Order: sequence, then C-alpha cells, then structure tokens
Amino acid sequence: MTAFEDYVAEYGLHFNKRLYEFAVSMMVDRNGNKMPPMTKEQVSEWLKTQGVTIKNDKGHDVPYVYQMRKSDSWGGSLATDKQLAMAISEYLDDKDGNPTQAFDCFVVNCRAKGIPIFWDEML
Repeated sequence: MTAFEDYVAEYGLHFNKRLYEFAVSMMVDRNGNKMPPMTKEQVSEWLKTQGVTIKNDKGHDVPYVYQMRKSDSWGGSLATDKQLAMAISEYLDDKDGNPTQAFDCFVVNCRAKGIPIFWDEML
C-alpha cells in the first residue's frame, strides 16, 4: 500500500492533527498574516458559545474549516463570530454536499498548486 492508502485506511478522507497543522501552516489571513492553529477542543468550545453543533464532525475537519473560513473571509463576508460559526456548519453539514469535501478540496488544491503532501509524514 502507498502512504496515502495507509493514511486513508487509518483516518478516512478526513484531516488528522498532523494534516490539519500542515494545512494551517500555509494559511494567511486577508492581510497576509500567518494564523496560529486553534486546537480541536478550542474550536469545539468556541462553537458551543455560538450555539452551533456540527453533525459531520470527523477528525480535525471542523478546526480546518474554522481556520480556512476565518483566513479567507473574516473581515469580509464574515464579520461576526456567529456568521463564522454558521458558515462552518453550512459547509460541513450541507445536506446535498460531500461529507469529505474539506479534505478533498484541500488535497486537490495542493495538487493544483504543486504543493506535495508527504503522506508518510502525516501518519
């Protein structure tokens, strides 16, 4: 089996902690500033304060989408914590969406940008 196949066998098509941290290490906010990663627990607690529960909460997908939406849209289309929390919920719990879309989009975007993912390092 390849390292990718080993990763998928262990974590499915979802972020584990290492892949999440790798993804966040490349993110910048709208001003070009690096964003420190929040832990899965911190994001879960924050979502509770916003009254939002994510049904499709697998691996580290929720903190990844939190960081992605915050880096891409905070201060633009997302101006409040509640809007950010709802955007995360809408993305991950989309009834006609793909429950692995966060992982899928990240992998495809890396490939399109020529960014290698060393799957053996993500295990």
